[in-house]
Amino acid sequence: MQDIYDPQFVKGVFDRTSAAYRYWSQIASFGFVFLWRRQCVDYMPPIPTDAAVGLDLMAGTGDAWPHLLRRAGIQSITAVDISSGMIRRAIDRLHRSRIDKIHLIEADVLTSALAAESADFVISTFGLKTFNRDQQRQLAKTLARVLKRGGVFSLIEASDPKGWVLHGIYRFYLDRVLPLIERLALKGAQDFSMLGVYTRKFGDCSFFAQCLVEESLDVELKSFFFGCATAVVGRKP
Repeated sequence: MQDIYDPQFVKGVFDRTSAAYRYWSQIASFGFVFLWRRQCVDYMPPIPTDAAVGLDLMAGTGDAWPHLLRRAGIQSITAVDISSGMIRRAIDRLHRSRIDKIHLIEADVLTSALAAESADFVISTFGLKTFNRDQQRQLAKTLARVLKRGGVFSLIEASDPKGWVLHGIYRFYLDRVLPLIERLALKGAQDFSMLGVYTRKFGDCSFFAQCLVEESLDVELKSFFFGCATAVVGRKP
């Protein structure tokens, strides 16, 4: 069986889903995905500069950028994503008018040459689930390395709310209903079904939060809508 966390496998999934990703994620989450992206930006602590430069990791279609650019003091965003399809659509369909404020890097964030202490902020929306635990440890080290002293971060991910009374219905929807809709609507495609697989295996952000603590970062774990999404926010002392 193929390793679903292999960077080339992940790239393939998101290259193939890039054309319909925004619409499918909205349908699959009943619109919550857009609310959670905004909350991810809103919960990021105050940035300690009036001319902030930062990173959007696993940036996807760039739906977090409008929320970021509305925050006072953010001068530019460097967006990193492994999927050429996602990056291409982020610019061509959504953000060409903002290209002067956004720099694009097509790369695996774990092997990219991001400069140490170069970012006033780091954000990521719905990319964490594509990392296994060893990769999450590497990502935590990368985040700690690229943040400046006093820099802030906020990362959010769809999660598996095991303690929720409606958990069984939630899993049935992700594991059975969405794959069926995908096969019927997209002529047998199964790439979007991988999002449910990744979410189940990911669990929530608690493990990644501990990885960040081990890198001496100040971390707060947050939960949204009964744990259907979780986030880590904080600062580099």
